[in-house]
Amino acid sequence: MDLIKIIILALVVNNVVLAQFLGICPFLGVSNKVGTSIGMGAAVIFVMALANLVTYLIQVFILVPLHIEFMQTISFIFVIAFLVQVVEIILKKVAPPLYQALGIYLPLITTNCAVLGIAILAVQKNYSLVSSVVYASATAVGFTLAMILMAGIREQMELNGYPKGMKGFPLSLITAGLLSLAFMGFSGLVK
Repeated sequence: MDLIKIIILALVVNNVVLAQFLGICPFLGVSNKVGTSIGMGAAVIFVMALANLVTYLIQVFILVPLHIEFMQTISFIFVIAFLVQVVEIILKKVAPPLYQALGIYLPLITTNCAVLGIAILAVQKNYSLVSSVVYASATAVGFTLAMILMAGIREQMELNGYPKGMKGFPLSLITAGLLSLAFMGFSGLVK
């Protein structure tokens, strides 16, 4: 499978949030403002791409040769937790306002099922190292794209108003559902 096809599939056709419904918690929790969504998306891109690089190497050079593939999930979780801690330390020093804005959602990247799910899916699809990292990066960019679109729509609705009965979670779910329907239009784009 060539890399362009992997990118298109991961970015829009099989968008991790809107088509596979992974990573819903940060998608709904952090998508209040576009600026916060961009910061969260950048953190997820960094963690997801680097996690796939490291987990691929662990899978190929440690787990498979030692026949301990059953340790895959727990070892991948340790890698992701370590990378999230690195991102948290960097953001705390480099961008304190973004660190404050992300709040509890930054450590929650550790438990973001999208990050672990993509690492496991890349192994199951038998991607090469390059394909695995490209797949993870494109998936993370798709995650970021979905968050930015959601945040932009939510900001516009705050400016223009909406029925009081729809305030909060109901409006977020309806908006996410409409975005998901829009992304379903990309199905069949690449086979």
